[in-house]
Amino acid sequence: MRRFLDALYWVCGALAGLMLVAICIVMMLMSVGREVGINLKGGDEIAGWLCAAMCFLGLAHTFKHGDLIRVTLVVDRFEGSRRRLIELVALFTGGAFLALFAWFLVKMVYDSWRFVEFAQGVIAIPIWIPQSALAVGVVLLLVAFVDEFVRVLMGNKPCYMRDPPKTADEIIERAAESGV
Repeated sequence: MRRFLDALYWVCGALAGLMLVAICIVMMLMSVGREVGINLKGGDEIAGWLCAAMCFLGLAHTFKHGDLIRVTLVVDRFEGSRRRLIELVALFTGGAFLALFAWFLVKMVYDSWRFVEFAQGVIAIPIWIPQSALAVGVVLLLVAFVDEFVRVLMGNKPCYMRDPPKTADEIIERAAESGV
């Protein structure tokens, strides 16, 4: 099961990366097309849908690698069993919110499919198609939260946890890596 979940998170991260490349291609085609008098109809819509898909599909991968914003300001102040308890509470609370979010996103996609809703714009496609990436991304983030909750509950160190920086240079290096 561990290998399957890790592969699933990796695939989601790779798909998010492909979406970023696709956004770049669409934007370049629109820019070049504008210069030569060719209008790529619906390019803005496609780029928007790809951007949403990229963001949501990348969430689980980002979380598992410790790059998603968390409550480290609070959690890092504790050690041992207290830290484990706070990690569990944070993961449970986040998982509960994600479960609610996932439920409503899946319901929204289902309703869009059931009522045969189409995108309002130049490209008239069933709106459930681009919405599906959002639902899949949040459901997979929920799976990642449950995965980490079970991991911490069993006494293991969370995958996303990094050792605290020991020197000022490490603090600066991490800040530079994060883009702060």
